[in-house]
Amino acid sequence: SVDKTAANPTANTGAILLPADGEGINHYWTPKGEITMNQQEIQDLLTRQRKYFQTGATLPVSTRLAALKRLYAAITANEKEIHLALQKDLVKSNFESYMCETGMVLEEISYMLKNTPRFAREKRVPTPLAQFHSRSFQKPSPYGVVLIMSPWNYPFMLAISPLVDALAAGNTAIIKPSAYSPCTSQVIARIISQCFPSRYAAVVTGG
Repeated sequence: SVDKTAANPTANTGAILLPADGEGINHYWTPKGEITMNQQEIQDLLTRQRKYFQTGATLPVSTRLAALKRLYAAITANEKEIHLALQKDLVKSNFESYMCETGMVLEEISYMLKNTPRFAREKRVPTPLAQFHSRSFQKPSPYGVVLIMSPWNYPFMLAISPLVDALAAGNTAIIKPSAYSPCTSQVIARIISQCFPSRYAAVVTGG
């Protein structure tokens, strides 16, 4: 006989299957609002992001701007769902959710869209006399994989606003939202999975 539970992890757990993220990877939402990933899967995710960063795919300014535009569009399209999740988690009104969460994130994205080309530009600096034949400059460089851990009280803004800056700087990112705001975490995970492959940006939840 076939173990239907093994074939379908959602059978007895009440978990919700999220679609594959483009890399053939499925994740499952538990009734507690957590994505089920074990330690090995998290390590594999980190390895994929490191390898992707090392290809240099995140470095061009055009790629960074395109990522920010996708994120802006996704937040705008899902604004009602974000506000509903914030209401469920923290009893925030639509006005407070926009003023303190989504509105601030959209403003941050707009700012980075305008200024990222300037931030990424090389800056000439004086050359020491001993190296008079050389050219000296400072070049902003991303770190690589960024871990973003957000608290419960502003769960959307404090998860996505740092993501905006990380992507604008040319990094990949793993987001760990608070376990105490599960509805908002679920919306964040869905938005990020819609916008980016997991090798670029991903969400890992749990308490």
